[in-house]
Amino acid sequence: MLCAVVAALMYAAASVLQQRSAAAEAHEHSLRIGLLTRLVQNPAWLLGIAADVAGFALQFMALSRGTLVVVQPLLVCGLLFALPLGARFGGARLHRADWMAALAVCGGLAVFLTVARPATGHQNVRVGTWIELLVPSAVACGVLLVLATQGHRPTRNKSVLLSAVAGIAYGVAAALTKAVAHQFGRGLPAVVDHWHVYVLVGVGVGGMLVAQSAFQAGSLDASLPTMTVVDPIVSILIGAFAFGETLSFGAGRGVVEVVALLLMCVGVFGLARTTAVQRLHG
Repeated sequence: MLCAVVAALMYAAASVLQQRSAAAEAHEHSLRIGLLTRLVQNPAWLLGIAADVAGFALQFMALSRGTLVVVQPLLVCGLLFALPLGARFGGARLHRADWMAALAVCGGLAVFLTVARPATGHQNVRVGTWIELLVPSAVACGVLLVLATQGHRPTRNKSVLLSAVAGIAYGVAAALTKAVAHQFGRGLPAVVDHWHVYVLVGVGVGGMLVAQSAFQAGSLDASLPTMTVVDPIVSILIGAFAFGETLSFGAGRGVVEVVALLLMCVGVFGLARTTAVQRLHG
């Protein structure tokens, strides 16, 4: 769990650095490889990528030992780190609403993990199950991309839609990362011999391109909350469906879990709108 929390800190720092860099690029580069080739010349963006790599390494370690249902929701803690960072470096004051939003995130997350009691699950996922997982995810991303590219100018709605695509991609990437981590335990040849690592690279690069385009299209309060919420929800569904990480639903637990997740989501969107976080990209 410690690895997941520190990974959340790394991802939060990466998102802030990348959003500030991507927002400075011309919108006609959106969803094009040219956007990445331009951003790679920006030192701040490269620092964000370094934070991303560190976060992924920690996430890899966490997923090799833990479940998707536990690890991915913990990454929501990234916004909790953004709050004091914004207050410290942006000269903003934390208000009661800020602390209430932070409390909602912590409380919702704690209640969900306590009540859900996710099963450990299994590591061996059938190819058919992967197809049933990847195809609907690709279709959902395709529909969202079509909706996002209806207009030519960057808008808040475009940022939200692209962030949802990135969130789905990152959720699928987390599942693939868990599979690769399991194979890595049997040695590097086992990783190279399986298709998971190659699909992971493709999904990861595609997700990064879409995420940068989302950062480019709008401010962090539009992109980061959507990405932060969609990723763990997709991961929870994948964990239960593919890896058998079932949740406890008896004696009204299911209702409590849904309410806890909703509370966490409300807290996430509340945090993204605080003055402290706004100062990070102001």
